[in-house]
Amino acid sequence: LYGEMHRFIPALASWVGAKITEVPVNHRARTAGQSKYGISRTVRVFLDLITVKFLLSFSTRPLQIFGLWGLLLFGGGAAISLYLSLLKIFAGATLANRPLLILGVLMILMGVQLISMGLLAEITIRTYHESQQKPTYVIREVLGVEGDGKRRA
Repeated sequence: LYGEMHRFIPALASWVGAKITEVPVNHRARTAGQSKYGISRTVRVFLDLITVKFLLSFSTRPLQIFGLWGLLLFGGGAAISLYLSLLKIFAGATLANRPLLILGVLMILMGVQLISMGLLAEITIRTYHESQQKPTYVIREVLGVEGDGKRRA
């Protein structure tokens, strides 16, 4: 755990298969002093929440998030480039002074970079799990299997 992650221990524990429950406690009012919980800590907790969400959702399949954003950017850049190409071919418009040209090219490049980053992250995650001999997923319970491991109807 790092940062303000101790607040998310239940979410992280459920991620590895632990059963989570709530236990009622008796909270007492503060008798002295005042809270030091300010806006800066709220920002850190929010950023840690984004980190936990990313870890829980995409840590074993990073290509799904990077690939999605990469495809969206690549598709948007391709659409802009197609529009500008058609504008040049059919209307004879000059493209040299259009910021849309730079935007289209940058979106295509960013899309390719995000897809490449997702592929590299996917390879890195798989290499990590294999080198640590860790399972990619934790199986809590197997249903419908007898003692010899064969499936029964």
